[in-house]
Amino acid sequence: MKIDSTKLIYFSPTQTTRKVVESIAQGIQIVPVEHVDLTLPPAGMQELVEMHDELAIIGSPVYAGRLPVDVISRFLQLKGNATPAVIVVVYGNRAYEDALLELRDLVIELGFKPIAAGAFIGEHSYSNKLTPVAVGRPDMGDLIKATQFGQTVYEKIRDIRKHDEMIPLKVPGNFLYKELRMLSDIAPVTQEVICSKCATCASVCPTAAISVEDKVVSNSSLCIRCCACIKSCPTGARTMEDQRVRQLAEWLKTNCSERKEPEMYMSQC
Repeated sequence: MKIDSTKLIYFSPTQTTRKVVESIAQGIQIVPVEHVDLTLPPAGMQELVEMHDELAIIGSPVYAGRLPVDVISRFLQLKGNATPAVIVVVYGNRAYEDALLELRDLVIELGFKPIAAGAFIGEHSYSNKLTPVAVGRPDMGDLIKATQFGQTVYEKIRDIRKHDEMIPLKVPGNFLYKELRMLSDIAPVTQEVICSKCATCASVCPTAAISVEDKVVSNSSLCIRCCACIKSCPTGARTMEDQRVRQLAEWLKTNCSERKEPEMYMSQC
């Protein structure tokens, strides 16, 4: 199979998904490597991205067991042209449920040929000092496994001569997918006393839900609760105060503290 380069395509507000796909690419070692970062708002307005003679590594976080709606709308700008793809979801140590199946189905619809898949763990968006969940993940152990997975993918690619030799990739999940139930009309708030108005929060927001003028204002109808603003705030001024989120974070701490390990799947020739 002719592959001249690698494209890393991802939506990664807190950089956990990006770290995983980069580590997979390190194991594959097909250069050059190009990043197609679909995280920030301008990505929603870019031109169609077409693939030719490349390997795509496509990554997304998991929200409530599904792909984020914003991921789907931005991935629709891709045209696979039978490009082989490695698909990756990153979840917060609870469960990825139907997200990996949903991503597989989506990339097939976009014209890709998924040959491998992985479900990795990242620090949960709601993790904090009081309710830690998968803190620091993906950690070194996760990234080593991601690189080893990439090496396995490379060996698979060498054995594939034609696209039609590949048996469709099977991954866990159910169709119809589970109903996407996300908390709504909630956004982090800013402790103005310690806020420096540096606008870091606005710069990392994937939906442009934050504006910084005399005060920092969050549009709760746009917020997807990725918590990138909280994790990137240099003074710790951004916090999630909503009681529903705090209750969920407590539940996650109690029920999802046991370490889960990455899961990987390969298509058969």
